Amino acid sequence: MGTRTEDRLLTGAERDAVRQSRHPDIQSLDRDAVLALARRLREYRDKARDIARDRRRSQRGKAEPRSAGPAPAEEGILLKKQVFAAAMKRVNSRIAALQTGDKRAKTTEFLREALQRKKAAPRHHPNPGATAREGMNPLDEKRQMTDVDPRQVGSVSQQVKNNQASRDTR
Repeated sequence: MGTRTEDRLLTGAERDAVRQSRHPDIQSLDRDAVLALARRLREYRDKARDIARDRRRSQRGKAEPRSAGPAPAEEGILLKKQVFAAAMKRVNSRIAALQTGDKRAKTTEFLREALQRKKAAPRHHPNPGATAREGMNPLDEKRQMTDVDPRQVGSVSQQVKNNQASRDTR
């Protein structure tokens, strides 16, 4: 919706609040001013919502009309509510950006403090153990080597063959 349409729909105070929610102006506001602006816009939006709801109820015959004069068009009130909702969306995104900046600043501060604590802590260099300065040292063999005559290895397998042959001939 264009600014001319918004200017036509809004009163002076409402127009100022919606203008403050736009880009160049909202960036210059501090945190408290943005929160106050959000509170004001929320009140304006709620008021427009309540008026639209009351008019719908009176048109259906559920409630008595609040004013004696002719009721203005409901579309104008709904458009007004949309203007305030859009302004609230802009303000809420600015509040979220401010909160993100605060969180980032806190996290950065915590990390700086942790780095200072780490630098201030005494340095501890444990003994690295055995190193390979002049090559590897041979390890002691834990298992015992048995000396088996290579001829005996062949004779065992021959003995198995002979036993199997004698069983087959039976």
